[in-house]
Amino acid sequence: MKTLDDEKLISTLTIPGTHESLALHGGLLAECQSWSLENQLKAGIRYFDLRVSGKNLKIKHGPIDQKTTFPDALETIQKFVSKYKTETVLVRVKPVDPELSKVPSLVENKIRNAKDIWVKPSVPKIGEVRGKIVFVQKNTFKLGIILSETDKKGDYIVTNVNVKEEKIKKHLEEAADQCRTGSLSLSYSSGTSLGTFISFNFLPKKLAKQINPWLYDHLEKELKKKPKPCFGIIAMDFPGFDLIQQVIKFNRLT
Repeated sequence: MKTLDDEKLISTLTIPGTHESLALHGGLLAECQSWSLENQLKAGIRYFDLRVSGKNLKIKHGPIDQKTTFPDALETIQKFVSKYKTETVLVRVKPVDPELSKVPSLVENKIRNAKDIWVKPSVPKIGEVRGKIVFVQKNTFKLGIILSETDKKGDYIVTNVNVKEEKIKKHLEEAADQCRTGSLSLSYSSGTSLGTFISFNFLPKKLAKQINPWLYDHLEKELKKKPKPCFGIIAMDFPGFDLIQQVIKFNRLT
């Protein structure tokens, strides 16, 4: 982010992110990423989706414990932005069971008085949040910038890859419109067939193997537009380094 104009609003960027960012355990049904939080940061991921339970602030994916906690994840990100002071990292906390109602107050207590965390609802300029974590809010979690999601209810369910690709295209078009109005947009390329009549055909990793190369090619076409669109946050499962770099290219002047 070093070369970005300090006066640009965060909402005018295209930001590589991960969906279920710390879902590293639980086998094919539950795993959505293969890289640790630290390695995702090093690869260029700048948005993290943390599913936090009210029981000791443990990170979960559904019922599966992900062997880490919100305080551990926060410390890792704080160390990163302290070392790389030109960077900004966006974090969404999604409260989950057990005891999900406790999550907002527990998180607030954990981050109280932290100088390196932005919790205001207003969208900051990049210069205001370099070396900081920016919280984003949705639904029951009310700290940080308000998110506009392009996904509709059930869009994560996949029974046909071509249909999923068309949904992603539509969501990115909506995201580009939201970017022009100053909203911080969030779109997902992730999905699963779990719970459908073809339950095991498109589990997260298998789906990502088809969607991620397609997304790279789709973004390649979008990059040729003048001016380049901005898409806000694109949250992905199992993104590789090349795909992350492809997302980052939208922020370059040329």
